[in-house]
Amino acid sequence: MADYDVIIAGGGLTGTITAQAISHYTNQNAKILVVDRNTEFMPGRKSLAGWVCGDACSKEAVDFMSDRIKVQWTKPEIEHDVKGVMAFSPDKETAIPFDGAGYMLNRQKLPEIQNERCKKMGIDFEYEINLTGLIYDGQQVVGVQGVDNKSKQPFKKTAKIVIDATGVTSMLRNGLQNSTKVEKRIDRRDLESTGRYIMYFEPGQKDLTEFDPDYCIIHLDQDIAPGGYGWVFPKAENKVNIGLGVEKSLLERRNNRLGKKDNVESLMKEYLDRNTAIKNAKLSEDPEDINNNSGIFQVSVRRQNDCMVSGGYIMVGDSAWMPKPIDAGGIGPALIAGTILGNNIAQALQANDVSEASLWQYNLDFIKEYGYKTAGLELFRRLVQQMSNEQISYGMKHFLGNLDVESISKGEHPDFSGLGKIGMIIRGAMNKTVADGLRYTSKENQWLVGHYENYPKDPAGFDEWNKTLHQRLDAAFAKVEAFGK
Repeated sequence: MADYDVIIAGGGLTGTITAQAISHYTNQNAKILVVDRNTEFMPGRKSLAGWVCGDACSKEAVDFMSDRIKVQWTKPEIEHDVKGVMAFSPDKETAIPFDGAGYMLNRQKLPEIQNERCKKMGIDFEYEINLTGLIYDGQQVVGVQGVDNKSKQPFKKTAKIVIDATGVTSMLRNGLQNSTKVEKRIDRRDLESTGRYIMYFEPGQKDLTEFDPDYCIIHLDQDIAPGGYGWVFPKAENKVNIGLGVEKSLLERRNNRLGKKDNVESLMKEYLDRNTAIKNAKLSEDPEDINNNSGIFQVSVRRQNDCMVSGGYIMVGDSAWMPKPIDAGGIGPALIAGTILGNNIAQALQANDVSEASLWQYNLDFIKEYGYKTAGLELFRRLVQQMSNEQISYGMKHFLGNLDVESISKGEHPDFSGLGKIGMIIRGAMNKTVADGLRYTSKENQWLVGHYENYPKDPAGFDEWNKTLHQRLDAAFAKVEAFGK
């Protein structure tokens, strides 16, 4: 007899949303345990630096969750409303709006409130537990093991299903023994190193390309944030989440090009100092930010794991590499996936079948709702990472309208309206390269979306499907890598 119906490993945002969704879809009849390595007073913390995050999330994703599992978010977990995201070209001449209305969240308050809600629903918590691995019975995962840091005693609990929400570097996934389908390790080129500050400031020069209380600003610039972007996200008229993300090998390339020795920390500082709209910035010492006002963390920027289930085991959120490949946003996909997963778990428990085949539907449901577009976005990210500032500025000015960006971020097929303008002759090698790159990724995106629509309905078809995916992606990555060389 298992101790629990479901054990959720990881008490962060994804873990607690999934717990609430399971509770909702089982009419609070499932016995659920959330295991967190943090103390009860710092729930869901990613690392000692706090809950390092851009704090932004689309209203669409929050509504997706709220409509389905009836959990409403309000103040104080929502700190500030925004009208959308503005992406600026390196020369700042072009701004493209995308993503629509959204919220800036308080990531230190949110887990406290989430946990209160969970406990009211009858969900159990174990804190200060360091999980080291899964417990197996043959080919089936039947529990978790580790150490209770409070007593230094071994910790073991069994369940019908274990949900892995332990984050991007998940030891549970890395050591998974009952699947050849689940990818265990991430390619380091699919990780961005991100750092950010939460600060109060005095207004400097009014410049809506540098700070806008109504919009999350993104700066694309290969010198400022090589392979990633800088961001200035408003938390109030005089409060900001400011930071950047870089890809390590592209940072090395940039350092060589400019004869510099920058790291994420020094780039963050330079980026803050460069901002003319923000003066005398000081780290927030508000009680709800004090353990979270500065930090660096890794985030994945690839498609979700090709397979997210095995017998008795499911992954969700960062552990499944769900953040959006184009902007590293992780909260939206986590809300969607956690909500969907609640329903899948309820069905598996009701059928009393937690085999790989029974849990497989979660792969299909997530792909249908969100995952169908991520491989195309991953390819598009790699294209942009290869571009110079001149190419990015040119492409954004001439080829990318906001409809294109909107369709790219939704995984549809942008027609890059600029490319089709009658009589617009693409002059010069650079412009042709940019146009060709956009055309190529758009065509590949179309194939990738189609391939994901044909994701196998059961585990038997997976190996063939996956082999085809990897062949196509490897060829596309190689082609994009050579771009602009």
